[in-house]
Amino acid sequence: MTALDAIDRNILRLLRVDARRSNASLAAEVGLSPSATLRRIKLMEAGGVIRGYTALVETGSTSATIAVIINITLERQTEDHLDRFEAAVRRYPEIQECFLMTGGSDYLLRVEVASAGEFERIHKDILSKLPGVLRIHSSFSIRNVLATRLKRSADRR
Repeated sequence: MTALDAIDRNILRLLRVDARRSNASLAAEVGLSPSATLRRIKLMEAGGVIRGYTALVETGSTSATIAVIINITLERQTEDHLDRFEAAVRRYPEIQECFLMTGGSDYLLRVEVASAGEFERIHKDILSKLPGVLRIHSSFSIRNVLATRLKRSADRR
Protein backbone atom coordinates (compact mmCIF):
# COMPACT_ATOMS: atom_id res chain seq x y z
CA MET A 1 0.00 0.00 0.00
CA THR A 2 1.21 3.50 -0.75
CA ALA A 3 1.62 6.11 1.95
CA LEU A 4 -1.54 7.34 3.63
CA ASP A 5 -2.66 10.83 2.75
CA ALA A 6 -4.74 13.25 4.84
CA ILE A 7 -8.03 11.80 3.56
CA ASP A 8 -6.98 8.23 4.45
CA ARG A 9 -5.97 9.37 7.94
CA ASN A 10 -9.31 11.15 8.32
CA ILE A 11 -11.18 8.00 7.25
CA LEU A 12 -9.22 5.99 9.83
CA ARG A 13 -9.95 8.56 12.54
CA LEU A 14 -13.68 8.39 11.81
CA LEU A 15 -13.71 4.58 11.68
CA ARG A 16 -11.96 4.42 15.06
CA VAL A 17 -14.82 6.42 16.54
CA ASP A 18 -17.58 4.42 14.81
CA ALA A 19 -16.67 1.59 12.45
CA ARG A 20 -20.37 0.88 11.81
CA ARG A 21 -20.93 4.33 10.35
CA SER A 22 -22.48 4.20 6.87
CA ASN A 23 -20.21 4.63 3.89
CA ALA A 24 -22.38 7.53 2.65
CA SER A 25 -21.97 9.36 5.96
CA LEU A 26 -18.24 8.69 5.97
CA ALA A 27 -17.91 9.94 2.38
CA ALA A 28 -19.79 13.15 3.17
CA GLU A 29 -17.53 13.80 6.16
CA VAL A 30 -14.28 13.33 4.21
CA GLY A 31 -15.49 15.08 1.06
CA LEU A 32 -15.38 12.16 -1.39
CA SER A 33 -17.97 10.16 -3.28
CA PRO A 34 -19.17 6.98 -1.56
CA SER A 35 -17.46 4.83 -4.22
CA ALA A 36 -14.12 6.62 -3.81
CA THR A 37 -14.37 6.33 -0.02
CA LEU A 38 -15.17 2.63 -0.20
CA ARG A 39 -12.28 2.08 -2.63
CA ARG A 40 -9.88 3.71 -0.15
CA ILE A 41 -11.22 1.58 2.72
CA LYS A 42 -10.83 -1.61 0.65
CA LEU A 43 -7.25 -0.63 -0.25
CA MET A 44 -6.42 -0.01 3.41
CA GLU A 45 -7.95 -3.38 4.34
CA ALA A 46 -6.04 -5.19 1.56
CA GLY A 47 -2.82 -3.40 2.53
CA GLY A 48 -3.13 -4.40 6.18
CA VAL A 49 -3.62 -0.86 7.48
CA ILE A 50 -7.12 -1.86 8.62
CA ARG A 51 -6.66 -5.29 10.14
CA GLY A 52 -10.25 -5.86 11.23
CA TYR A 53 -13.25 -4.58 13.07
CA THR A 54 -14.39 -5.43 16.57
CA ALA A 55 -17.17 -4.81 19.05
CA LEU A 56 -16.36 -3.18 22.37
CA VAL A 57 -18.48 -4.96 24.94
CA GLU A 58 -19.48 -3.16 28.10
CA THR A 59 -18.14 -4.90 31.17
CA GLY A 60 -19.96 -4.52 34.42
CA SER A 61 -23.41 -5.55 35.53
CA THR A 62 -24.38 -7.32 32.28
CA SER A 63 -21.08 -9.07 31.74
CA ALA A 64 -19.20 -9.72 34.96
CA THR A 65 -15.69 -10.13 33.63
CA ILE A 66 -12.33 -9.28 35.10
CA ALA A 67 -9.55 -7.99 32.87
CA VAL A 68 -6.22 -9.59 33.66
CA ILE A 69 -3.02 -7.91 32.51
CA ILE A 70 -0.15 -10.37 32.13
CA ASN A 71 3.51 -9.51 31.76
CA ILE A 72 5.55 -12.25 30.10
CA THR A 73 9.33 -12.49 30.18
CA LEU A 74 10.93 -14.89 27.72
CA GLU A 75 14.07 -16.97 28.28
CA ARG A 76 15.61 -15.32 25.20
CA GLN A 77 14.77 -12.44 22.91
CA THR A 78 15.99 -13.97 19.67
CA GLU A 79 13.88 -13.68 16.54
CA ASP A 80 13.12 -17.40 16.68
CA HIS A 81 11.91 -17.21 20.31
CA LEU A 82 9.75 -14.15 19.57
CA ASP A 83 8.25 -15.75 16.45
CA ARG A 84 7.43 -19.03 18.22
CA PHE A 85 5.84 -17.21 21.16
CA GLU A 86 3.75 -14.94 18.91
CA ALA A 87 2.58 -17.85 16.75
CA ALA A 88 1.50 -19.75 19.87
CA VAL A 89 -0.36 -16.76 21.33
CA ARG A 90 -2.38 -16.37 18.12
CA ARG A 91 -3.79 -19.88 18.58
CA TYR A 92 -5.66 -19.01 21.79
CA PRO A 93 -8.84 -16.92 21.54
CA GLU A 94 -8.72 -16.49 25.33
CA ILE A 95 -5.84 -14.04 24.79
CA GLN A 96 -7.53 -10.88 23.56
CA GLU A 97 -4.45 -8.69 23.14
CA CYS A 98 -0.71 -9.19 22.95
CA PHE A 99 1.89 -6.42 22.77
CA LEU A 100 5.64 -6.73 22.26
CA MET A 101 7.08 -4.41 24.92
CA THR A 102 10.18 -2.54 25.92
CA GLY A 103 11.19 -2.35 29.57
CA GLY A 104 10.91 -4.98 32.26
CA SER A 105 8.95 -7.64 30.37
CA ASP A 106 8.89 -8.85 26.78
CA TYR A 107 5.13 -9.07 26.23
CA LEU A 108 1.97 -7.70 27.74
CA LEU A 109 -1.16 -9.82 27.32
CA ARG A 110 -4.78 -9.09 28.21
CA VAL A 111 -7.39 -11.73 28.96
CA GLU A 112 -10.87 -11.42 30.41
CA VAL A 113 -12.22 -13.99 32.83
CA ALA A 114 -15.35 -14.49 34.88
CA SER A 115 -13.50 -15.76 37.94
CA ALA A 116 -10.15 -16.48 39.50
CA GLY A 117 -10.81 -20.15 38.78
CA GLU A 118 -11.15 -19.46 35.08
CA PHE A 119 -7.87 -17.55 35.14
CA GLU A 120 -6.22 -20.44 36.97
CA ARG A 121 -7.24 -22.72 34.09
CA ILE A 122 -5.86 -20.26 31.50
CA HIS A 123 -2.65 -19.92 33.50
CA LYS A 124 -2.19 -23.68 33.84
CA ASP A 125 -3.39 -24.80 30.39
CA ILE A 126 -2.18 -21.92 28.21
CA LEU A 127 0.19 -19.36 29.70
CA SER A 128 2.54 -21.80 31.42
CA LYS A 129 2.78 -23.86 28.22
CA LEU A 130 3.66 -21.01 25.86
CA PRO A 131 7.11 -21.58 24.31
CA GLY A 132 10.11 -19.89 25.88
CA VAL A 133 8.34 -18.35 28.89
CA LEU A 134 10.65 -17.61 31.80
CA ARG A 135 8.34 -15.53 34.02
CA ILE A 136 4.61 -14.73 34.20
CA HIS A 137 3.35 -11.78 36.27
CA SER A 138 -0.42 -11.23 36.36
CA SER A 139 -2.49 -8.32 37.68
CA PHE A 140 -6.27 -8.28 38.04
CA SER A 141 -8.07 -5.05 37.17
CA ILE A 142 -10.47 -3.41 39.59
CA ARG A 143 -12.44 -1.54 36.91
CA ASN A 144 -12.03 -0.06 33.45
CA VAL A 145 -11.46 3.69 33.68
CA LEU A 146 -11.08 4.43 29.94
CA ALA A 147 -12.24 2.39 26.95
CA THR A 148 -10.73 2.66 23.48
CA ARG A 149 -13.66 4.43 21.89
CA LEU A 150 -15.02 7.93 21.96
CA LYS A 151 -18.44 8.32 23.47
CA ARG A 152 -20.96 10.36 21.56
CA SER A 153 -22.51 13.18 23.58
CA ALA A 154 -25.70 11.14 24.05
CA ASP A 155 -23.60 8.34 25.61
CA ARG A 156 -21.75 10.53 28.11
CA ARG A 157 -22.52 9.95 31.75
